[in-house]
Amino acid sequence: MTDKLTEEDRDAALAPLLDSGWHMVEGRDAIAKTFAFRNFIEAFGFMTRAALWAEKWNHHPEWSNVYKTVEVTLTSHDVEGLSARDVKLARKMDALVG
Repeated sequence: MTDKLTEEDRDAALAPLLDSGWHMVEGRDAIAKTFAFRNFIEAFGFMTRAALWAEKWNHHPEWSNVYKTVEVTLTSHDVEGLSARDVKLARKMDALVG
């Protein structure tokens, strides 16, 4: 189990993610981002690569895919909010498309 981000950790950890297109989810302690690709194959390839990391780290996103768009929401259900695992997976997802 991991701990929920402290207020001090949140500011430092979330600022770069918010600058890169992640946003806070209204009504939840969660972050979300929409990834847009050129086509379905690229979108599905991204999901496959991200799924390998999510499984390795035992932290699975809430996500959906429609054609070339992947919607991702990250939160840690066991702490009922954001944790370092969410930040780590968000950074990895950004790197996978970067």
